[in-house]
Order: sequence, then C-alpha cells, then structure tokens
Amino acid sequence: MDTRQLKTLLAIKSHGTFAHAADVVGLTPSAVSQQIHALENELRITIFDRSTRPPQPTPEGLQVIEMAMDILRLEEDTRASLRGDQIAGTLMLGSVRSSALNLLPSALVEMRQRYPGLKPSLRISLSSTLIADVAAGRLDAAIVAEHVGFPNALRWSPFVREPLWLIAPREMELQDPIALLNSQPYIRFRSAVPLANLIDTEISRLGVVTNDVAEIDTIGSIVTCVRQGLGISVVPHAALQEPDTADIARLPFGSPQITRQIGIVERTVSPRGEIIARLHAVLSDLCGEYGLARPTAFERL
Repeated sequence: MDTRQLKTLLAIKSHGTFAHAADVVGLTPSAVSQQIHALENELRITIFDRSTRPPQPTPEGLQVIEMAMDILRLEEDTRASLRGDQIAGTLMLGSVRSSALNLLPSALVEMRQRYPGLKPSLRISLSSTLIADVAAGRLDAAIVAEHVGFPNALRWSPFVREPLWLIAPREMELQDPIALLNSQPYIRFRSAVPLANLIDTEISRLGVVTNDVAEIDTIGSIVTCVRQGLGISVVPHAALQEPDTADIARLPFGSPQITRQIGIVERTVSPRGEIIARLHAVLSDLCGEYGLARPTAFERL
C-alpha cells in the first residue's frame, strides 16, 4: 500500500468513475484499475462493486476510503510540521446550522488569507453528531452552542455571548415584550437545538401563551417572515447583522435579557490546537462587543 494508490482511490470516490479519476491523477484508466486491483489483493477485500455502473464502494471499501483520508491527511500534516509551518494542512471543521454559520465563512476566509497553507474542510450537522465526530477524531473541532454533557476528553471554549431579541415588523407599535408575546402572531423556532429549547423555556417561565402562526427550523427564514409582517419571533443577535434586517424592530427578550453562548469544541489533546486557537481569536474579533477571549489553561481548571 502506498500513498499513490490511496490518492487514486479518493479520486475515484470523488469523481465517480475510473476514467475520470485517471484524468485527475494523470494515469491511464488501465493503470488506475491496476492500482485498485493491487490494493484489493493486498488487503484481501473488494473495494468496488464492478457490477454497477459506475462502480460503487463496498462496505469494506468505504472503510478503506475513510482510512485513506486519515493517512493522506496525516501525511500532509506531517510534511507541514517538518517544514516548521504549524498553521498549515487540512482543518476538518464542523458547524451547526444556525446563526453561527453567519460568522464562520468570514472567519475561514480570514484564516485562509493569513495562512495560505491552511485548507479548511467544513461539514454542517447537528450538534450531537458534531460532538461525537470530534470525540472520535473524525473532526478536529466543531462550532456548537453551549451544550449539556460534553465528554471529559473534549474542551468547549465559547467565543461569543450574544443577547436574544424579540423582533417585530418595523411598523408594529412596540410595547411591553410580554404583552406583545401574548397578543401578536408568533413564529416559533422549532428545531432540535439548544437555542430553541432556551427560547421556549424562557417563554414558559414568563407565563406567556403564544398565538403560533408558524413553526420554522431556520433562523434566517424566521427573520424573513417577521420582516414581511407574518408575526413576531425571538432570534439571536447574529441573525440581525445583515443590511436587510435594519428595518426590523427589536426589544430585549427575557427578564433579565437572555443570552446564549457559541463556542468551539475540540479534543483536550489535539494536534491542531494552535490552528483552533487562532480560529477562536478570529471568531471572537468578528463578534465585536459580544466576543469572548479563549480561556487560559489556568481558567479552565
């Protein structure tokens, strides 16, 4: 087994056919086929089911593909380390699908400009899945909201503490927030994420009975519905930073105003710790007055 075979294997997985992979790796289709046959013989498994068109990975083949990704990534990181370039290589990063995603693209662009040797690879998923993937080493780090029950092997470092706002169409006459919640059509954030539970818990604590007109699972869509006059809702501060949200009225949500934290979860012992620390600093800066510095080792004790 050598890295040339593994690169060819990943090219087939990415481009679908042996012929397309051959163009990518600069070989003939027959040479590609020979490499895969040699790898299969060495491992004594069938990597691709050739009875389908295009060939599909077998269950064993999927395991080999995952192994190939890990080996090639380790090779890339080792080369970067030997060059003395700590902020280089591939950063496998996950993020929840929420307003955290509004910040991340700008942060990754800035990281790429500062460190041209860095190659971020982003995956979007639910927080529970991301946390499990970080613990298993499938991801270097993930952007998730404050969560109950992080495993002991993981560390969560918040980079923002942002307030939640009760939002309404600009033309609506603002009054006491509780009165608005009791009287106006309400757009509920319905999603299996901590933010939705945080909002619902505070509404219940305030003794409010909302008049729900919609249940929506993305914050951006909720903001659009409020702007167009469908009703009122509750969103985090980051959701109100786009220019088209300037005409939305807002009042503090909760008594006192509720905040939520978003941070980076990583393994406590991580070979990518320096890169993750730099990313945390960039994200914190982008959050302005609500940004949080990364806790020191002493503060985490």
